[in-house]
Amino acid sequence: MVKGANVGLTALSENVGSVVVGLGWSSATGEGDADVSVLLLDGDGKVRSDGDFCFYNNPVAGNGSVQLLGKTPTADGSEDRISFDLDAVPQEIDKVVVAASRYGGSRFGELDDLRLTLADSTGDGLVRFAVDGADEVSAVIFGELYRRSGEWKFRAVGQGYASGLAGLATDYGVDIDDTEEDAPEQADLAEDGPPQPDRPAPEPSRPQEPVGEAPVSRVPAQATGPRVDDTPAPPAPEQPAAPKPARRPRTAKKKVTLPRTTRKSLADNESWRAARLFPVSALKSDRERETRATSVVLSVMAQVPEFGRRLTAGFGAPAGRMETYTEVTLPHGESPRRPDGVIRVERAGKLWTALVETKTNGNALKPDQVQAYMDIAARRGYEAVITLSNDVALEGSPLVDVRIDGRRKHKVALWHLSWAEVVHQAQLLIRHEGVGNAAHAWLLQELLHYLQHENSGCHGFQNMGAAWVPVRRGIDDETLCQGDARALEVIENWERLVRQVCLRLGGELGQKVLPVRRTRRGSDPRALRTELADHLCEQGRLNAELRIEGTPGVLALTADLRTGKLRTSIEIPDAEPGYPLSRVKRLIRRLSDAPADLHIETLVDGQGTGPRGTLERLRPEPADIVPKDGAQITGFRLSLLKSMGNGRGSAETGFIRSVDQAVDRFHAQVVVHLEAPARRSRSAEPTG
Repeated sequence: MVKGANVGLTALSENVGSVVVGLGWSSATGEGDADVSVLLLDGDGKVRSDGDFCFYNNPVAGNGSVQLLGKTPTADGSEDRISFDLDAVPQEIDKVVVAASRYGGSRFGELDDLRLTLADSTGDGLVRFAVDGADEVSAVIFGELYRRSGEWKFRAVGQGYASGLAGLATDYGVDIDDTEEDAPEQADLAEDGPPQPDRPAPEPSRPQEPVGEAPVSRVPAQATGPRVDDTPAPPAPEQPAAPKPARRPRTAKKKVTLPRTTRKSLADNESWRAARLFPVSALKSDRERETRATSVVLSVMAQVPEFGRRLTAGFGAPAGRMETYTEVTLPHGESPRRPDGVIRVERAGKLWTALVETKTNGNALKPDQVQAYMDIAARRGYEAVITLSNDVALEGSPLVDVRIDGRRKHKVALWHLSWAEVVHQAQLLIRHEGVGNAAHAWLLQELLHYLQHENSGCHGFQNMGAAWVPVRRGIDDETLCQGDARALEVIENWERLVRQVCLRLGGELGQKVLPVRRTRRGSDPRALRTELADHLCEQGRLNAELRIEGTPGVLALTADLRTGKLRTSIEIPDAEPGYPLSRVKRLIRRLSDAPADLHIETLVDGQGTGPRGTLERLRPEPADIVPKDGAQITGFRLSLLKSMGNGRGSAETGFIRSVDQAVDRFHAQVVVHLEAPARRSRSAEPTG
């Protein structure tokens, strides 16, 4: 679509009762990001209350009809997804605005390939809209869903706000909290920073500005903060006064989260085990594990609306009353089939039904089983088949190939969930975002305890595959040739492992953690994996990059199969004022609790890398990594090395466990010292 165009959704598909909108972008460094927000507007073009403003601190709005689904990796980088149950949007709502904003003084001109996509409930793409010219704005309205004559239509907007998300939200009637302690650094809900000099408060609202026009002169200067040592610094250029901290949109909802620290136990000794809602001690066979895991997850989905909605919204399910069933017998020729579970959601007299097929441990999905369930679902008018296993689906590489009978008018969608994704969503809810009441939080905690127990079989991706050992041996003896299918299998499993690492770390931190993709838009993911497999054969290394929200850099991970070493590293820019030695000393002080074997390497302008050394050696002699030729320091590279596990699984000596340990150690002992002290918190309860 082009800017300003509109289209009726029913003209594009019959399955538009629920739709998923995706907002995507990319950047050359992989570090650029933005926050998605949605505003539900009445006939006057205003929100009815702050609850109609859906953003990261209020991810569900409109009685559950709008839900932020978070980011998902794509071939072009990543995409923020939003689920809309259009049949359940309150009747008083005439228009739904979909926007995104940047923070920390960033502008959309620093991002590439701004785009919006819209898919129906079966996952078929209906709309694609590329936003151009968003150079000097910090907030953009990508598009609108609006009612016209009882039908939902979509309009491609592409309109920008230089005043950021706060200005956009104010224009649509969102109350703004102007207290200093809650104010972010920028007008677009940026991370909290050091106090800014006072100046006249911004106007309460800003008119919309077309993308591409010159911005309002409200772009603040970068704050430098107080100096941390007494070394004289060269005179810095005079900076314009920064604006008064902007005001934060509020929400009135209060959610329940569980504390991270548990109260002191009343047990007589450590051998006593707490009674659990979902016991795991009696599980003996794979069949028992599958049956128990299916029942546990489906029952919690039905009892905790936030959790059930979180797992099904992206699959086209409506926001309604959910009931779940296990071991349901359905006719299928002469041999009735018994899917592991059934999910039914009722909204306004309409039913949405999905069959569920579950696998635990290393058991793979069986194509004939999934095919039979797809056929049954099509005949009975069900909407979806959901597979749930420890495997991780990759774009362009389906876990199960199924045949679709084009003669059938009713289409069935096939979706996949990893157990790692289920754990991730439960962690986000009970540790960071919150649920409706304490009982629901406790249920999710019991679910987590069950899924993370060694006997459950729900451990996520835990096997690098049969090709892992032959590929390692081929690299050692230099017999692995480009084009070897085994190298491609290792690359695919490496990508699955990296995605799972992101899910696990993101759930623990309550922050977005995503793999970085440095590819051009439209790249074929299968061709990219083939290219990476050839690099593996030639260089013997597996490479990945992770972007952790709030971290000034990209975490790089390299597994060198020739040396058996894992390297975790991060490059941090250094634009602070002061002499080179002063800047090095500041870095050393920030890393006072980091491991002594941390490698620090100076990055210099125009020459790549400069001097290097370990933290143990540099603590008494920080001048050792100051360039002797006077070259300008542009940043530092921090690295840790660790021995790599040999086995293909996740045992104590396995490769997967060694990767998890390397990332955890680097983040806990290095990265946390680099993050801003008053970083914006996604898990904080809403203000107001």
